[in-house]
Amino acid sequence: MNDSPTGSAVAPVVLDVWCDLSCPDCRTALDDLDALRERYGDRLDIQARHFPLEKNTYSYISAQAAEEAAEQGAGRAYQEALLARVDELRERGAPVLLETARELGLDAEEIDTALIDGRHTLMVDADQAEGKALGVTGTPTYVIGGERLDGGQSQEGLRARIEEIADRLLGTTAP
Repeated sequence: MNDSPTGSAVAPVVLDVWCDLSCPDCRTALDDLDALRERYGDRLDIQARHFPLEKNTYSYISAQAAEEAAEQGAGRAYQEALLARVDELRERGAPVLLETARELGLDAEEIDTALIDGRHTLMVDADQAEGKALGVTGTPTYVIGGERLDGGQSQEGLRARIEEIADRLLGTTAP
């Protein structure tokens, strides 16, 4: 799932965001990601990466459901909708995944089938393995320009640091 721009003359800077869709800190990070999208537009390619944490019961199936939602053309919308319902997901579990899909007009039965047949397991496992190889231990974690920024402890100052790195990589100055 990504925000990959098309038709851009200059290659965008990639910001990988390692996220657990049942993590309250990842929900908090949405405001920063929205601000970054607003500031940089298609010059910043925000890539959502899965990093389900073992401590969060529904994180792994949430990641798989999000992959199926992406197959149906609504990956980002589904991720954001799930993050908005983190508390509900933690309390009620899997039914929230399907309810969210229905609310977005997705084929919830196909998401349910994808969870049963595990068709997106390899993608989630690959993201998680890559994250571990990069030293990701918590969520959200950002990787931009080869630098890893851990937001799992605190979001404070992270957006400013991401902007500083993005500006440097883009050869621009802060507004």
